[in-house]
Amino acid sequence: MIAAPLQLAASTTDVGNPVVNISIFAAFVAVTLVIVIRASRNNKSAADFYAGGRNFTGPQNGTAIAGDYLSAASFLGICGAIAINGYDGFLYSIGFLVAWLVALLLVAELLRNTGRFTMADVLSFRLKQRPVRMAAALATLLVVFFYLLAQMAGAGGLVALLLGIDGQAGKNLVIAVVGAIMIVYVLVGGMKGTTWVQIIKAVLLIIGAAVMTFWVLAHFGFSLSAVLQGAVDAGGENGAALLEPGKAYGATSTSQLSFISLALALVLGTAGLPHVLMRFYTVPTAKEARRSVVWAIWLIGIFYLFTLVLGYGAGALVGPEAILAAPGGVNSAAPLLAFALGGEVLLGIIAAVAFATILAVVAGLTITAAASFSHDIYANVIKRGEVKADAEVKVARWTVVVIGAVAIVGGIFAQNQNVAFLVALAFAVAASANLPTILFSLFWKRFNTSGALWSIYGGLISCIGLIALSPVVSGAETSMFPDADFAVFPLTNPGLVSIPLGFALAIVGTLVSKEKPHPEKFAEMEVRSLTGAGAERAVARH
Repeated sequence: MIAAPLQLAASTTDVGNPVVNISIFAAFVAVTLVIVIRASRNNKSAADFYAGGRNFTGPQNGTAIAGDYLSAASFLGICGAIAINGYDGFLYSIGFLVAWLVALLLVAELLRNTGRFTMADVLSFRLKQRPVRMAAALATLLVVFFYLLAQMAGAGGLVALLLGIDGQAGKNLVIAVVGAIMIVYVLVGGMKGTTWVQIIKAVLLIIGAAVMTFWVLAHFGFSLSAVLQGAVDAGGENGAALLEPGKAYGATSTSQLSFISLALALVLGTAGLPHVLMRFYTVPTAKEARRSVVWAIWLIGIFYLFTLVLGYGAGALVGPEAILAAPGGVNSAAPLLAFALGGEVLLGIIAAVAFATILAVVAGLTITAAASFSHDIYANVIKRGEVKADAEVKVARWTVVVIGAVAIVGGIFAQNQNVAFLVALAFAVAASANLPTILFSLFWKRFNTSGALWSIYGGLISCIGLIALSPVVSGAETSMFPDADFAVFPLTNPGLVSIPLGFALAIVGTLVSKEKPHPEKFAEMEVRSLTGAGAERAVARH
């Protein structure tokens, strides 16, 4: 009985009722805009706009982190990857979750104690302000750009599926509308409004995923083995490969290296993601930052367990052919599963949750990029710190508009890519350029400005260059430019090369530099990062 609607979905582009879908979308946007407007009433200072006034508790911030982190890649991309590639797809879930242990143990509390608004605040504490801030800001903007590509691609595929849009112009219009709503969210609400949207979205997403997981298990007699067998049966001749490693990456030496590269990027990238790092500044103390991460790990871990059932459930009840034939392709697995289970109403609800997921994440990314440009480049590099908070926030608001426009254009070109895969590229950039400088700044006494600049720029250039020369951009049907072929780097993720290179360049740059070390600055930073002593005075002084 459940299979019948899916055959219809595979043969047409109309899934559910577009009127119902749009109505639920509009209701969610209206409610969240009201919340954003109410939250924005107290946006009076830079700390309010960038960090939500630092008034969020650990559980609140942890839920918001989960809402920020559980992006379109987590819901749409991973479910689709598991439905089509099985075991290999679930490895995204494992990598995204394990990465939080690195963030918890090495980064969260220490950053909260030593920074103010951005990653560059930490680096510039004991290094030369202007060059380090410029480098860190550029790295932040590039990571955010790749992450935004993924969210915009997910938005285009999702709404195209719900409205039955096949034409390229229609999909492009959808991406433009998502970008416009995102710009309004951030301009009006700042970090405070964005945080409340992320909290609401996280709760809705986890509840929605839990309901669908329970429904799938109930359909198969609450037997996970039966769900897996259903996916194998629906997969036809290659169905058995869903339970084994290698379906997505193959068994060649190049594909295995690509998988190792992906794993490195996923596990190490989270601790260098600027929009995740910025969330540690929205709590009043380092203790609350630590509680935030613990809450986030629990919520994210539970959600990723749901993706295992949802992915294989989509494979079993929808089938890979129907998923790949739908507008949005692999990213449409979760909405199609909702339609198979509960018809157009559940589809509309789950799609609205997915849409909320995209809006909340792009809002968080945009405010991070705006803060990085206005606080680091404009206020501290161009104006050398001689700028009023009002002027800085005004620049941040204009930056939001520019970033939104760039995200719309980039999202249009990235529509053919799996969103989970695009996010993995953002993780590679973060792990290559940001993580080495953060860790060495916190833990290596001799580390200096030269090492930071070598690491950031070297990691950025190598990572972006290898991506540009990889099959992601050209040389394959799923490339951003499928008609061109200048792919000379065989791996689909550059992390295996660019991440070790980023760490190596930090060491070499430090050792060859003639810059005198400042052990007293490192000692002060070490005490502050480990104990929090002096951190609140630093915030107040700014």
